[in-house]
Amino acid sequence: MILVSKHFFYKNYVGLTLWPFIILKNSSLKKDTVLINHERIHLKQQQELLLLPFYILYLFEWVLRCVYYFDSYKAYQNISFEREAYINEKNLKYASERKPFSFIKYLWLSKHKGE
Repeated sequence: MILVSKHFFYKNYVGLTLWPFIILKNSSLKKDTVLINHERIHLKQQQELLLLPFYILYLFEWVLRCVYYFDSYKAYQNISFEREAYINEKNLKYASERKPFSFIKYLWLSKHKGE
């Protein structure tokens, strides 16, 4: 289910997934198939981890990567859940075809610290 609310977003962020909802900053984003696909990948991740473990792992990984990169945005970009979603967001079949726990292979796949 897609909801629209500008109150959830910080700076340039435009989409957020809180299972079972995809929340968008404005209604025109409903037509952005790549963004919707990115958020559907997050729905799959949240569902397979039974929600609470997803949020705990997401926060834990973000904190660790903040310490590593000294940059909260770079940390966000390198969270395994985000890496999986960004890398596969243009493949509109990915969410339906992905194997369970696919995010695990993205734990070690990260951008270089100096980028």
